[in-house]
Parts: sequence; C-alpha cells; structure tokens
Amino acid sequence: MDVLETKRLLLRQQSLEDIELLHRIFADPITMSFWQFPFTSEATKNWVRRNIHSYSQLGFGHWSIILKETQELIGDCGILLQEIDGVLEYDLGYIIHHPYWQRGYATEAAGACKQYGLEILKLPRLIANMPINHVASVKVAEKIGMTWQKTFNNPKNRDIATHIYANST
Repeated sequence: MDVLETKRLLLRQQSLEDIELLHRIFADPITMSFWQFPFTSEATKNWVRRNIHSYSQLGFGHWSIILKETQELIGDCGILLQEIDGVLEYDLGYIIHHPYWQRGYATEAAGACKQYGLEILKLPRLIANMPINHVASVKVAEKIGMTWQKTFNNPKNRDIATHIYANST
C-alpha cells in the first residue's frame, strides 16, 4: 500500500516480499557503514516484521522507498517509536542504498515523512539520530528543518558519539 508520494519516489508499507530486496541493501557494508554492522538475513526479516507490527499497532513505521522512474526499491524511510538515549521518541530514520547516494533521495523521503508525522499523525516531536561522523545524514536532517539538540554515546551502536536532531510542532 502506497503511503506517500513525492516527485521521484513512492513510499509504501513493507511486506514479507520485500525481505530479499531490503536485505541486499541492509547487508551492504558500504550502505550500512554507519550502523553497528550490516544486517544478517535474520536481522532483515526482524526489521520488516517490526515495521509490519508497527503499522498495525501505531499506523506508521519505516516504509520501502521505490524510485518511480524504474520501480526499484532503493531504501527505507519512516518513523519508529523507540527509546533513544533513555527517552521514548518518534525517531525519523532513512537508509538509502549507496549507489543512490548524493541524489537527494534521502532528503526527499525524509522531508515527506517529517511532514506526514507532524501534519497528518500530529506527533508532538520528531527526532533523527546519527553518528557524529555521518555528515550526509546530518545534512539531510538540517535540510528538512531539524536542529541539533544534543550528542550522546549510543550504547546501541558501539557506544559511539551520536547526534540527536529534532523538530517540534
């Protein structure tokens, strides 16, 4: 089911049929270089199942990003309710497969998800978290109007220094 549409992208709910395509992205060491590690096949399955559960429980989650021009699945983007630095937050995340980096897809998808979260879901606050050395992710957060809130050591990702960017309504 399509959830959002932008000029170049469709964002739709993930399904079990997406696992293989998403795994090619999530297992890629370049794409996942800012994560704790590239995903195993089981981790990808759990990721998709978590999102499917989130759709049914909360009405949102991460969605598959489809490039309109070619119908390719190029990443995922969306909002998850999760604990970040000890606080339950609406976390806006985005992963674009590395062959598609530097084309504005993350900004386009994240901007649409931010608007959806604030205007449609009426969420009180969105955050995005990323390692401090993930310059491209910081730029995406800033381009969509989020501002730096703090930096913390993230125990979920090798205890590395991690920025939190936020946007409040």
